[in-house]
Amino acid sequence: MKVLVAYMSKTGNTKKVAEAIFEEISDEKEIKTIDEVDSIEGYDIAFLGFPIHKMGPDKKTATLLEKHCLQGRKIVLFITHAAPEDNQDLLPMLDKFRQAARGADLIDMFDCQGQLDKTTKRIMSILPDAKLRLWAKQDNSQGQPDKARLDRARAFSRNVMLKIHSVN
Repeated sequence: MKVLVAYMSKTGNTKKVAEAIFEEISDEKEIKTIDEVDSIEGYDIAFLGFPIHKMGPDKKTATLLEKHCLQGRKIVLFITHAAPEDNQDLLPMLDKFRQAARGADLIDMFDCQGQLDKTTKRIMSILPDAKLRLWAKQDNSQGQPDKARLDRARAFSRNVMLKIHSVN
């Protein structure tokens, strides 16, 4: 089985999760940035990772998911964000990633908290949207993803690969 782990990471959060996922895959594998990926053809499964940007996937991410996922390819999404994982506001944001990949055979999805970029936090704190200002004020993402979250990513990767191998 040939596996691709590809990610977009502006602050390093999603890269750390990608590396943790990659470590646990024992099959033939490659890790690349999204910019290095022309196609996911030739891979039996692709783990694709992105940060949440403006309440969902940014335009480039949505376009890329639609382009690569139309063929019914097996994919796994992993998403990073600044909010704690139990934050109910995340659900519609994560669903936007699922919708962008709707043409794919979405095997599973992982999300975890990553550290909010200082510039983004500053911008959020002065925006007219009261909810965004509150999120910036309540930000507790410093040091994320921590060891526990990266360990969860590793366990997720192992479980997905076990599931894939048990089906094949």
